[in-house]
Amino acid sequence: METVKQLLQAKGGVVHCIGPRARVFDALRLMAEKDIGALVVVDGDRPVGIISERDYARKVILQGKSSHDVPVLDIMSSPLITVEPHQTVEDCMALVTGHRVRHLPVIEAGRLAGLLSIGDLVKSVIADKEQTIRQLESYIHS
Repeated sequence: METVKQLLQAKGGVVHCIGPRARVFDALRLMAEKDIGALVVVDGDRPVGIISERDYARKVILQGKSSHDVPVLDIMSSPLITVEPHQTVEDCMALVTGHRVRHLPVIEAGRLAGLLSIGDLVKSVIADKEQTIRQLESYIHS
């Protein structure tokens, strides 16, 4: 099973962030520009939460609020569920399932090193299973 570090090496460690006092509208604009579904909320260089399209839909739109008036701090998901580079994809899958989250910030030496989505994890699991199948087929046919 792949580790978080291996996944990040293949994916890249670019993480898009926003401050907690920014307006939700600005977060939505950044997500649209980057074609992503979530941003890590950082206060200085410390990750303090995550804001997603789901947070916006449930905590702004459905409550009749305006994204121009609401700060990210008011709707971000916190505390963060995080992982470290040495953890496995299996560890990550257990966290996203157990905590019902879709994104896991990666923390290395106290700093934000990357962000994994549930899609990244599922892709890795599928690749691992396909490799196992190929190995078993090769063993059977030899």
